Amino acid sequence: MIKELQLVVSPQTAFTEALLKSHVLNELGLSTHDTFTIETLRRSIDARGRNIKINVKVRAYINELPQEQTYEPPYKTTGPHSKTVTIIGAGPAGLFAALQCLELGYKPVVFERGKDVQARRRDLAAINKEHIVNPESNYCFGEGGAGTYSDGKLYTRSNKRGDIEHVLRTFVYHGASGEILVDAHPHIGTNKLPNIIVNMRETIRQYGGEIHFGHRLADLVQKKGKITAVLVQNQETGHMTEHACEQLILATGHSARDIYELLHRKNILVEAKPFAMGVRAEHPQSIIDSIQYHCGSLQELTEKRQYLPAASYSLVHQVNGYGVYSFCMCPGGIIAPCATGPEQVVTNGWSPSKRNNPYANSGIVVGLELRDFEMYKQFGPLAGLEFQKQLEKQAWLMGGQTQTAPAQRLQDFVNNKTSNDLPDCSYQPGLKPVAMNQVLGKLIGQSLQQGFKAFGQKMRGYLTNEALIVGVESRTSTPVRIPRDKDTLLHPELSNLYPCAEGAGYAGGIMSAAMDGINCVKAIHKGG
Repeated sequence: MIKELQLVVSPQTAFTEALLKSHVLNELGLSTHDTFTIETLRRSIDARGRNIKINVKVRAYINELPQEQTYEPPYKTTGPHSKTVTIIGAGPAGLFAALQCLELGYKPVVFERGKDVQARRRDLAAINKEHIVNPESNYCFGEGGAGTYSDGKLYTRSNKRGDIEHVLRTFVYHGASGEILVDAHPHIGTNKLPNIIVNMRETIRQYGGEIHFGHRLADLVQKKGKITAVLVQNQETGHMTEHACEQLILATGHSARDIYELLHRKNILVEAKPFAMGVRAEHPQSIIDSIQYHCGSLQELTEKRQYLPAASYSLVHQVNGYGVYSFCMCPGGIIAPCATGPEQVVTNGWSPSKRNNPYANSGIVVGLELRDFEMYKQFGPLAGLEFQKQLEKQAWLMGGQTQTAPAQRLQDFVNNKTSNDLPDCSYQPGLKPVAMNQVLGKLIGQSLQQGFKAFGQKMRGYLTNEALIVGVESRTSTPVRIPRDKDTLLHPELSNLYPCAEGAGYAGGIMSAAMDGINCVKAIHKGG
């Protein structure tokens, strides 16, 4: 007999296999001599009250053994006579597009401007320790895209965009923990994701696909409303190579500014779109845990954290018609330097799989509208991009013209006070105390001040000088959209160009980007 149960249990019971099994036995009125196995299907935390509960869905096998379910993707071996799909970018959209090609019998040919995950590590170390930014290999560019070294969060609200279970099982097939199939907010962790990305690369190559690292898209060859070839530059030699193109998926990510400039220069339609900018806010994780888990003492916090993960939060507030909200919250995380070129300071956040660093950080950003970029209207659809560039340059100037980031204690920022010193912070290149409104400008600065005041009322203890803000968080999404038809996913002017995922303005994270990559290949297949 097989039964499924929805339970509400204590954290200790939920995360202790023997206790959970005993609880299920009691719920079913069974004796311990029955042959009995349980499988956890879903798990989520309800921390709305002081007495925290865990919602658990389990499947119980009574007097029978569970059948082992193995997921084997139906990849097909491709060869020289297979139809090809050219993919620009090896982030989650590009990799999942390539894997979907294999499922449908197409040969994926992937060009990635950055390096493979192993080689990227040296460039990331150079940013953190020597303040040297390699414009082609950094936290945003390289195998696996921005997500590889910035957290690996796998939750999404995009339930209508595609098969979430398929994406999660593909990650598990390539080495991720099966826990991502259970947790309501699945998370792989920056320490584990690189090996999974390597396994995906090997799958693509094993079945006949190609991945070329250090190859940047330099130009597009057009003829009669179609991309007939891509011109790709070898980053080591500078040599240009022309590659014939049947179908082209453009999955370059939100930081490949040169791609927007290339399209605009070639009179290929792009559009300005709203996006958000702000700061990274970092607290000691213990403060966030105490607030979210309703702890009145250190002893209570210690007891609850014995079974509960590092706490997260999600906040939003309206200020004069502008949304101020948390973005990419990283419990037990680290603030990372994510500049992709000279004269920039850009921040983002990530967490290891255990989320056991002593800090909690989150982007706190202001949603901007097209009218806010009016001073850059001479740049046409790239106006928001220029606004973004200027804010990042101002952060670089105020930080001291290195990767040292401008920062201010949180309460000081809200009260317009100078921070003479700063608390310890996870941002490795270092911080410089500044008045952050001089970096952010009036609109963003004052909106954030009002937002933080509201957050302090919603989460008592959040607004504290033990926390600080670090600037700037500017790469929440692209300020440019590459338009496409909602049914065919094709660019309206080119019959074989598929703008894809975050870089085109159609995704916002690993999961939605992966699903969009899959959807683009399905659209190619549907179009014949």
